[in-house]
Amino acid sequence: MEREELADWLRLALTPGIGNTAARKLLAAFGLPSGVFAQARAALEQVVTVAQADALAHAPATLSALVDQTSAWLQGVEAHGATRRIVTLGDAGYPASLLETADPPLMLYLLGAPAFDLTQLERSIAIVGSRNPTPQGAANARAFARAFGEAGIAVVSGLALGIDGAAHEGALDAAAGAPDRLATVAVVGTGLDRVYPARHRALAHRIAAQGLLVSEYPLGTPPLSQNFPKRNRLIAGLSRGTLVVEAALKSGSLITAQLASEQGKDVFAIPGSIHAPQSRGCHALIRQGAKLVESVHDVLEELRLEKLAMNTSTAADPGTAQPEEHGLLSELGFDPVSLDALCARTGWSAAALQAQLLELELAGRVARLPGGLFQRIAQG
Repeated sequence: MEREELADWLRLALTPGIGNTAARKLLAAFGLPSGVFAQARAALEQVVTVAQADALAHAPATLSALVDQTSAWLQGVEAHGATRRIVTLGDAGYPASLLETADPPLMLYLLGAPAFDLTQLERSIAIVGSRNPTPQGAANARAFARAFGEAGIAVVSGLALGIDGAAHEGALDAAAGAPDRLATVAVVGTGLDRVYPARHRALAHRIAAQGLLVSEYPLGTPPLSQNFPKRNRLIAGLSRGTLVVEAALKSGSLITAQLASEQGKDVFAIPGSIHAPQSRGCHALIRQGAKLVESVHDVLEELRLEKLAMNTSTAADPGTAQPEEHGLLSELGFDPVSLDALCARTGWSAAALQAQLLELELAGRVARLPGGLFQRIAQG
């Protein structure tokens, strides 16, 4: 993109009072942003309000600095050969699925492997959920994402802590031996010159090497709370369907599920313990019509993608039953349970149970939860 063209797009995006809706009206009437800014005031007022026409007459004070910053970013070099790109509304590389949503952004900033673009997301699934999942929830997200990846399905999520991060990691694990396949897409709520949360910096670098990082926000945009719910519409819009792994009743992932439903896309939810707060959002979605999911093939079949999964091993499906490896596991069940309840259930002493629970915890089969509870972790 030439500097002058970049400046026009950034000016349109940054003009106060000109949101995506007004900008699309202007582009529909006058073509490219350069055509918008070439119009007389009277012509603009035929399309937008008087106040908006007045705002368009003055370039934002921060425009020149942002053009310099963005030009330098586009020309910069990333590790692992990742490239920096901007796709604008109407470009051939702009994803058609976003054009069908209610509020497609004017500009998309992309960072990732040069062989990948957003038009490759015909086979994709969003995986979202709690930022504070149970150990079982995080394991489910990673296992489902890995199984989707092995079936040739790209995983879209939001790079947040918890379920999002586990989903990205599972998709990347599946793509370790297939460098030519788009593994995962992370839609973020900041400028692409930042990584939020900071602890996902290494994960973001992995995604840039084997997938794409996507943002609609200009460089320098900090992690503002209002931007994260807004970016959820892109997660839903870029995906064929949305799988919610764990979610409390007020989880932001329910926003993604609602947006997917409003876009006419399938919503899936993994049920959990009736005692776990992180499962209540999923149960609410199922009551509202989301499809209950026990295995990856439940999703693939519903999305008519099951043929892609024929080479996926049964062991990769987290819904596949696994043999017991320890007698205490059957006594634990899958709900969180206290030591006192286990003593009553098994008749064993607290000391004996603690020894066995520690053994299982070190083996990754049991998780210790807040409040003195223990939970079995199913392994896919």
